[in-house]
Amino acid sequence: MPAAIYAEGLVKTFGDVRALDGVDIEVPEGSVLGLLGPNGAGKTTTVRVLTTLLQPDSGRAEVAGIDVRAHPERVRGAIGLSGQFAAVDDYLTGRENLQMVGQLYQMTARDARRRADELLERFNLQDAAGRTAKTYSGGMRRRLDLAAALVVSPPVMFMDEPTTGLDPRNRQALWSVIEELVAGGTTLLLTTQYLEEADHLADTIAVVDHGRVIARGTSDELKRQTGGDVVEVVVHDRDRIQEAERVLRRLGDGDTTLMEHTRKLSVPAAGGAKLLAEVIRELDAVGVEIDDIGLRRPTLDDVFISLTGHGADESDGLKSDTGKRGAGAAPATKEGEK
Repeated sequence: MPAAIYAEGLVKTFGDVRALDGVDIEVPEGSVLGLLGPNGAGKTTTVRVLTTLLQPDSGRAEVAGIDVRAHPERVRGAIGLSGQFAAVDDYLTGRENLQMVGQLYQMTARDARRRADELLERFNLQDAAGRTAKTYSGGMRRRLDLAAALVVSPPVMFMDEPTTGLDPRNRQALWSVIEELVAGGTTLLLTTQYLEEADHLADTIAVVDHGRVIARGTSDELKRQTGGDVVEVVVHDRDRIQEAERVLRRLGDGDTTLMEHTRKLSVPAAGGAKLLAEVIRELDAVGVEIDDIGLRRPTLDDVFISLTGHGADESDGLKSDTGKRGAGAAPATKEGEK
């Protein structure tokens, strides 16, 4: 299956900051790639290069079979983009914003109105359709921006952390829209910090840190890199924590972690439920009383900490860029990376 999005050796610097340091990406047609990474990892800069908003210093990239450096205008005609922050006109109504986007894509006025009404209903904005966007809440503006990115159904879509600021209901609605697009053949590159979102939507995941892709695979494959399941034990008596830690260290598959204030110990556990039973027996045998014990899958922070050495929301000192949709967005500066 040919790649709808392809990048090889992308490099982009902002002064002394090497935002992209040889990024390689390949997304087959009709599939979803989840691009994960901490703040400052290079996710948004990658999207901005692939959508022609930034020129890479070196490397090559193609979107829908079109070279992004040689033919940026053709790339723009083949993609849809929703950036991190809502790029809507404050002085137009919700309906007018969507109609404007439709007519910019050369839809007839009638078709643009029809599509606008469909999307307003889909994103639960029909009651606010006649209000100017400046009166919208942050979540409503985000939904309007996402709707604008979907006015047409381009062969390739880019969504940069699309569900940030959405409540659970609207998040689920967006997931349904994305699934329908992909089922219809659209290729999607999705950046997110939510592993459950990548779990639900992405066929494959690439983890980016310090401008490089440091891991690839499915969600389950990435979780297994963190040591599989995790056994968590809450010790009743703080004075018995060291004994419990020795048991977990002996039975587990890695270093133990202690949350001192909650008396919670955790350890990677490849044995799953079988190991959980062994831990209970061994703790009982040495007389360590516990308040709680459980087995859980690795979280997003577990994956990030394992692969990058820090959590998902820890920045490397770079501010997030505007991520606006369209060719007219202001170019990123030295401080414009996420």
